[in-house]
Amino acid sequence: MKNIFLSICTAAVLASCGTMSSPSASKVGKSQPSLSNTKWTLADNVKGKVPTLNIEGEKINGNAGCNNYFGTAKVDVTTGSFSAGQMGSTRMACDNMSVEQNFMDMVGKANKYVISGNTLELYKDNLLLLKFNKAE
Repeated sequence: MKNIFLSICTAAVLASCGTMSSPSASKVGKSQPSLSNTKWTLADNVKGKVPTLNIEGEKINGNAGCNNYFGTAKVDVTTGSFSAGQMGSTRMACDNMSVEQNFMDMVGKANKYVISGNTLELYKDNLLLLKFNKAE
């Protein structure tokens, strides 16, 4: 009887986990709109300057919260894949360098993207890393 109860509880927990995913997460790995020639600002509230992401063809640039950065981007609209490489940045010291370091780490780890309306989400497989709002 105890095993049946545990089995039912386990099944209920697993079923509830499956329904907790965001609507955008179901689009990961599927065809997406083009990112070419778009500009984005980080949706999270951060202390200091808000990080940005600008995509121009196969190049990316923006501000990471303190320093300007630049690099290359490989984007495949048919699979929604995204990868940033050859990243570099200016080297100013600012008060909150941890925001910048975390932002740069997450951009470098991202391998998928999802666009939903005016929102861009960058994922590592199915894990949401960064969320951006379209910049004017």
